[in-house]
Amino acid sequence: MLVVGIDTSCDDTSIAVYDGHGNKVLSNIVSSQYEFHRPFGGVVPEVAARKHAENIDVVFEEALRVAGIGVEDIRLVAVTRAPGLLPALLVGLTFGKGVAFWKDIPFKGVHHIEAHLLSPFIGSEPEYPFLGLVVSGGHTLIVLAEEFGKYRVIGKTLDDAVGEAYDKVAKMLNLGYPGGPVIDRIYREFEGEYLELPKPRVKGFNYSFSGIKTAVRRLIEKGYPPEQIAASFQKTAVEYLVGKLKKALKETEVKRIAVSGGVSANSLLREKLKEIEEQGYRVYLPKMEFTSDNGAMVAYVGYRRFLLEGGDSLEVGALPRMSLEEVSS
Repeated sequence: MLVVGIDTSCDDTSIAVYDGHGNKVLSNIVSSQYEFHRPFGGVVPEVAARKHAENIDVVFEEALRVAGIGVEDIRLVAVTRAPGLLPALLVGLTFGKGVAFWKDIPFKGVHHIEAHLLSPFIGSEPEYPFLGLVVSGGHTLIVLAEEFGKYRVIGKTLDDAVGEAYDKVAKMLNLGYPGGPVIDRIYREFEGEYLELPKPRVKGFNYSFSGIKTAVRRLIEKGYPPEQIAASFQKTAVEYLVGKLKKALKETEVKRIAVSGGVSANSLLREKLKEIEEQGYRVYLPKMEFTSDNGAMVAYVGYRRFLLEGGDSLEVGALPRMSLEEVSS
C-alpha cells in the first residue's frame, strides 16, 4: 500500500511517499522556511501558513516524481492534524483531504508527537517497551511506550521546549535562526573553559528551561564572549536532558530508548546517548533526514493507525493542542 504523508505543523512543508507493505520510504521532500522566519528570530504562524499554501503543490508533485508514482497509485493519505500551529496545520489538512476526496481513497489524521516518537523505527519494527525522549522546537517529553498506541507521558517541560530555548538563546546572542545548528557548531569548535549554568530542580522527570535562559542573559550582561556562553549553554542543556532521562531509565527499569525530534540531531546529545548505550541500553535514533518535521514519519504512523482503526472522516479537524495520551489506547 502506497501512503502519502503530509506535515505542515510548523515551518517545514514536507510530503513523503511510503510503501507500507515493504516498510520503505520512497521519497521524503522537505521545503524549509528558515529564510522567511530568520528576521523574526522565530516562526510567525501566518507567514508559515502562507508559505505552506504557496509550496504544497510543488512539494507534492516532487514527492510523487521522486517516488516514481502517479497520484492514481496512492492508496492512503496521512496528514498531521495535531498539535501544531493552527494556520499551518489547516493547509496540510485541507490539501490532504482534497487528495483523498478527489481520488476516493482513505484519509488518516496523525498526531505529530506520535509520529516523532516512532520516527527512529522507520524502515524497521519498534521494540516495546521503550522510553521515548522527544526533543524539538515545540516539545520536550519523556514517554513510556508500552506498545503501539499505548503511551504514558512521564515527563515534560514546564515552560519552553529545549529547541525553543536554543532559538531564544541564539537570538539573545545574535547568532541567527534556527539556534540549534549554530550553537551545536559553536560547541564543537569551542576549546575554552565552560561557564557554570544552573540545572533547574524540578520534581520527577519534568524539565524547565526558563532558569537557564535567565542565567544566559546575566552572562551576556557581564560581558562574556558569545561563543563561550553558547557552548556552555549547550553543555548544560544536554546534560540536563540526559540526566532526567537516566533517572527515568533507572526508575522504570526499561532498557530501550528512542530519541527523536529536531534536537536529536545534536552532536553532544548523540555522544551522551552513545555513552548510555555502552552501559547496556539499546538506543534508537532516527536517520538525520527524519529528525526534523517530515512527511515520512506521518506516513509511517498513519499506515499503522489505518491498519488498526481504518480511515477517518473528512470532517476531522486540526487541533493546535492535543496531548499524546489523547490518542493512547
